[in-house]
Amino acid sequence: MVSGKLLVRAAVQTTIWLAFMAVLLFVSAGNWRWPEGWAFIVIFAAGSAAICGWLLRRDPALLAARLGPLMQRGQAVWDKIFLAVFVCLWCAWLVFMALDAQRWQTSLLPVWLEVIGGILIVTGFAAVVPVFAANTFAAPVVRIQSERNQRVIDTGPYALVRHPMYAAALLYLVGMPLLLGSWYGLIGTVIFAMGISARAVQEERKLQRELPGYADYITRVRYRLIPGIW
Repeated sequence: MVSGKLLVRAAVQTTIWLAFMAVLLFVSAGNWRWPEGWAFIVIFAAGSAAICGWLLRRDPALLAARLGPLMQRGQAVWDKIFLAVFVCLWCAWLVFMALDAQRWQTSLLPVWLEVIGGILIVTGFAAVVPVFAANTFAAPVVRIQSERNQRVIDTGPYALVRHPMYAAALLYLVGMPLLLGSWYGLIGTVIFAMGISARAVQEERKLQRELPGYADYITRVRYRLIPGIW
């Protein structure tokens, strides 16, 4: 019964979010036959369905956490502000890329580069799987999950970088404007990359203060996002 309710919840939330992104893209583009736009929606739908289905079987508690509200008790105030701004910028970014690629036609990308963009998005989704497999506490909000006895995770991709989820996000943040055919959309990629980098730093400060063992973990795993760089 619980799994059934969780499945329905995941399906409803995912469908609403995908439909909302589709409206933003296609209304802004002024073209409901935009192939790149549909490719984007299909990839996100397939990726979301695959990950939700996998988590439902493997770690329903994590899936429930991933489906939770973006504003929660115990969540850092700065993170609530960050997520609110992030969602608004994400929506504006989709609108801008659709305008750029279709209505204004100020960008012209070759098909092979759009294909690479799609591959990067798919790779980003795939890279999330080992993160979820290693870390059952990978919730979308920054807070200590004391009700789930949160502990430091240092296995799998967490043995390589401290924020593998953000590293995976960089892949589809680059892939999205390429797939949608928007050179100027890469400006958004830079903005989002800077944002999640800043969030990683703030998140680590909170974890060092409140999660036993995290300060030691930082001394053992040197890099945040990209091994050998940062």
